[in-house]
Amino acid sequence: MFILVLGSVLLLMHAYVWKRMVRDTTRPGRSRLLLSALVAALLLLLIATLFVPRVLGVEESGWFAWPGYLWFGLLAYLFLATLVLEPVRLALRRWVMRGPAAADPEAPVTSEEPQRRAVDRRMFLARTAAVTAGVAAVGVTGFGAARALGPPDVLRIPVRLRRLDPAFDNFRIAVVSDIHLGPLLGRAHTERIVRMINETEPDLVAVVGDLVDGTVEELGPAAEPLQDLVTREGAFFVTGNHEYFVDDTASWIRELERFGLDVLRNENTRISRGAAAFALAGVNDIAGEERNDPPDFDRALDGVSPNGPTVLLAHQPIQVTEAAARGVDLQLSGHTHGGQMWPFHYAVELAAPSLAGLSTVQDTQLYVSRGAGFWGPPVRVGAPPDISVIELVGG
Repeated sequence: MFILVLGSVLLLMHAYVWKRMVRDTTRPGRSRLLLSALVAALLLLLIATLFVPRVLGVEESGWFAWPGYLWFGLLAYLFLATLVLEPVRLALRRWVMRGPAAADPEAPVTSEEPQRRAVDRRMFLARTAAVTAGVAAVGVTGFGAARALGPPDVLRIPVRLRRLDPAFDNFRIAVVSDIHLGPLLGRAHTERIVRMINETEPDLVAVVGDLVDGTVEELGPAAEPLQDLVTREGAFFVTGNHEYFVDDTASWIRELERFGLDVLRNENTRISRGAAAFALAGVNDIAGEERNDPPDFDRALDGVSPNGPTVLLAHQPIQVTEAAARGVDLQLSGHTHGGQMWPFHYAVELAAPSLAGLSTVQDTQLYVSRGAGFWGPPVRVGAPPDISVIELVGG
């Protein structure tokens, strides 16, 4: 069903862009035929980019994933730009279609000349709109690609927690999510993220899911720099939905543990400084339900002391409802990418209690990172990547 819906949407987007960018701007003939073939080829390229890597693997898919996903981003903004120009196009079309009245009344004309002039003006307006939409789409996509492929922002967010012992004042938790190693992002991406995290000198690192889009055999070397994380209290990981898109999630768990990360699978640990402590818990992602590995909040919070605060790692912000019902003080999440590509964040907001940043759900604070990578188009517009440093303060 998902493939059917996605395929139908992509087909309609290509058809609309073809109508406005090709059919309306060209006369029947060789140019229209060649441009139509190009649009058809780009549609096939995008379908291959989305589905073939599951068959061929990550390494074999890289050569067509880059142009395919870049076209995906450009297509989205071509579609939006032409939609925005639609009211202008309709208004000008009405003016052009006034027929003979639009012609110069002083000029000698044949009976076909007014119609020919109207057609010429319609073609001119269509080409002007197409060029305008194309320039806008290329500009936005280029800006978004530079932002997505550039270094993440480092954000520092003070968070006040009740019952936090003064020994933990200014305790720094570096939060990174949605790294999305795959056909477009590899070892160099991980190395940069690790270097930037280490430069913040964190007390603890939390990797909150969606690290990989492939198997250990394909992406193990790309994830290996995670073993170079430098932290006083350790680096911790919880699964995201993409960890369950591979056939063997357990192999990734073992690999990350080999890199020195503590994987919290519906469990908690005690972070101590002398006699002071707080609980760090982690739950599996919701997608684990389909692999008999669901989130279990009761098990994750079992034995947590009520005398100190609890910090929960959970990939999806929507899991905060369960966290709030159990008195969690702070949940750290990712998943949303901050919407990744404006204005599509409006749709993401409908499915998440928070798009990005710090918010409160009942008595539980929720922090959502925009993520350090991207999924699909290597484009971020209005949602730059980030590494967030949570600085705890006693309440």
